[in-house]
Amino acid sequence: MIPREGERALNSGEVEVVVSWLESHKPAAPVPVHLLLAGLMWTAVGTALVVVGGRWLWRSEAAAASWLAALALVLGVLKARFVLDRTARRTVERIRERGDGRCLGGFLSIRSWALVGVMAGGGRLLRGSHLARHLLGFLYLAVGTALVLSSRLAWQAWRQSRRASID
Repeated sequence: MIPREGERALNSGEVEVVVSWLESHKPAAPVPVHLLLAGLMWTAVGTALVVVGGRWLWRSEAAAASWLAALALVLGVLKARFVLDRTARRTVERIRERGDGRCLGGFLSIRSWALVGVMAGGGRLLRGSHLARHLLGFLYLAVGTALVLSSRLAWQAWRQSRRASID
């Protein structure tokens, strides 16, 4: 970075001090904590989507609301099995490969955090749209079901890591 007028660039010794300070003050955690955070996040977000989506379907006056809910659950199971389980396995493997002492927020990759932001933003846009609530409920229920079901892989890895640390 080029310093502006009146500023000076950090020399290599100063950069090392800053990096060292950041490294010693980062919120680091062992692998089991990262796995716990991954399981908690997938479960919490999935549960919230299931609750909100289910409520919107339950309260809708759509004649086919119960059929939409059943279809959303089936699609959620399929999405978990064929899409999100693969993602959850990659997340677990990434956490294990990175090892202990990594930054707390690093339980997800930067790319995954960006996807979380895009999905949250997309959800916000959908809630503000004129799309009927029972259709949003259908979507939320399907995605939430998939997240909750796929979170089991993070929970299984967390349990295994705890057993390994106790033994």
